[in-house]
Formats: sequence, structure tokens, C-alpha cells
Amino acid sequence: MRGFLLGLLFIFSLSVSAQSLSKSNFNQLKKMEDSMKIYGRKMIMEKTASQRFIADSVFIRMLVRSLKTPYSFNYPFDSLQTVSNIYAPDSTFRIFSWQFTRDDDYYRQRGAIQMKTADGSLKLFPLLDMSDFTKAPQDSIRTGQNWIGAIYYGIVMKTFNNKKYYTLLGFDDNNMRSTKKWIEVLTFNENGKPVFGGPYFTVLKDSLNASTTPARYCMEYKKQGNARMNYDKDMDMIVYDHLVSESNEPSKAYTLIPDGDYQGFKWDNGKWIQIDKIFNYKLNDGQAPVPAPLKDATGKSNESKLMQQSEKNRESQRPSRPQSPSNKQRKQDEESY
Repeated sequence: MRGFLLGLLFIFSLSVSAQSLSKSNFNQLKKMEDSMKIYGRKMIMEKTASQRFIADSVFIRMLVRSLKTPYSFNYPFDSLQTVSNIYAPDSTFRIFSWQFTRDDDYYRQRGAIQMKTADGSLKLFPLLDMSDFTKAPQDSIRTGQNWIGAIYYGIVMKTFNNKKYYTLLGFDDNNMRSTKKWIEVLTFNENGKPVFGGPYFTVLKDSLNASTTPARYCMEYKKQGNARMNYDKDMDMIVYDHLVSESNEPSKAYTLIPDGDYQGFKWDNGKWIQIDKIFNYKLNDGQAPVPAPLKDATGKSNESKLMQQSEKNRESQRPSRPQSPSNKQRKQDEESY
């Protein structure tokens, strides 16, 4: 019996060893990562769009080349500060995402999904941002070939009817007037290919929501509005700022700013159900730790506070050189709530 157990232990140790990076491959990836860091910075910091585009193209080729190293899935690439690299909670895949900036009014995302494979070979799905070619990005189910781009900073895994659903939280600089944050449900079809979006949201009908059943959820707000969106583990909800127009023009997303209230989404029977007043939903004692709201109890706007918030946002200065939000902004998002 003892010999049998020792045999099992030996086989298990061989299996673990076979599924890990060798020391030589690890060192090789470390050297490649050092070179990738240079181009990762250049694709953000170079002065001209053409220089940034060249650096972006070189970086993509270097990333793919490095991922072809056996068992590269186990290498963290954690020194690539201009690229988001997050693993699924069950470690079945990870997503790389970053941003190309032509100017202050043109931002497009790049991305790739790397799957974990038993033999350490590369299984990669490129993500091509096709946001330019749709007027209704919330209303369609998509593949990696016509992806709605975002820099992802969070993944929430849920299950329903024995199927896994991966909810992605993403950031998009969008344009010079507004910023977007996305909630995107990722699944994998019977062929193992990624599918983005689907009938996974039930949204309240109001002036900010064109559809009550979007394929993905978008929160768009005024540039430098500092609206937050993140998953709260204790509440088991996606929590985000409620927005109000500072000029009473809710149809113009670039006028929307946080008003001190919070909304959220709760997973229930395979859908994210929108909660209008999140702390009313969670707490009944009225002691929710929220900032001073821009509306009173009746829903009437406090004009002086609204103007103060608007002026605070207006004073925020954009950097003179285009920068990626994948480091600073993603860190803020991850630390929210």
C-alpha cells in the first residue's frame, strides 16, 4: 500500500513538473519581457502617432512570439505596466488588453485571450476593436473579430445551469469629451471560441438607458468625471456611481457626472439585474457610507453642489501627451470600494 501511494505521488509530481515552465524558458521569457517593456512604453509615450503605431506593431509581434514559449501561460508578465494582464478566477484563460492613442480624440484598444492548455502549447484568440463600425455597440453579440474594445481591469466568474459566465469590467478613454466603462459577459461556445455579450442584463428604463435588455452595459460620463465601477465581494454586486447631467441634458453623455448615489448589478438566475438604489437595497438603517449627494431625498438637484462638482471636474487637466489608463486608472478602479 505504501509503495502504491509513493508511486501515485511520483506520477503526480511528474505531472505538475510537466505543466510548469522550465527554468530556461522562464529566463528566456524574462529577457523577452525586458525588451517588450521598452516598446510598451514607446507605444504610449512616443510624441507622434506614427511612432506610437510602429511601437504598438512591434510590441504585438513580440508578445505573440513570447507566448509561443511552452507553458508561457504560467509566466506573469507583471512588469508590463502599460498592458493589462488579468487571469480568470478559475485560471482557464487570461486576457491581455491595452490602448493605442492617435490623439486626444481617438483611442482604440488591442487585446488577446490566451487559453490554458494541457501540453503548454499556445492557443490565442486576438481581439480586434471594431467600435468604429457600429452605432449600437450595446445591442449585439460579438466574437473576437468584431470586439467592442476595452482595457479590462476585473473579471467576475458566475455559474448558471452548470455553465460558466465571466463578467469583464473594462475602461475605454473613448474621446476627448467622454469616457466609457463596460460590463461585458464573456462565454465560450461549443467550439471553445470566445463570445462577447448576450441576454445577460435586465436594466431599468430611464433617460440613460436606451434598452432594458442590452447585450452589454455601458457607463459613459464626462471626461475626468472620475466615475467608479467595480465588483464588491462582500456585497456580491457590481457597484458603480449614479450619474446626473450637470446641464440637465442627460442625452449628452459628456455632461454626466457622479451625484453621490450608487447603483449596481446583482447576479440572479443567469442575469445581472440592475439595482437602482444600491444602499437602500443592501442596508435598511440609513447608515450607508456614501458621499454628500447632489440630490435631496425628493430627487431634486442641489444646484450649488452640482456646480461645485462640475467646477471640480472642469479643473482637472488632461495630460499634454496621450497616456494609457491601463496603469493609473486601472489601479484606481481596482482600489474602488
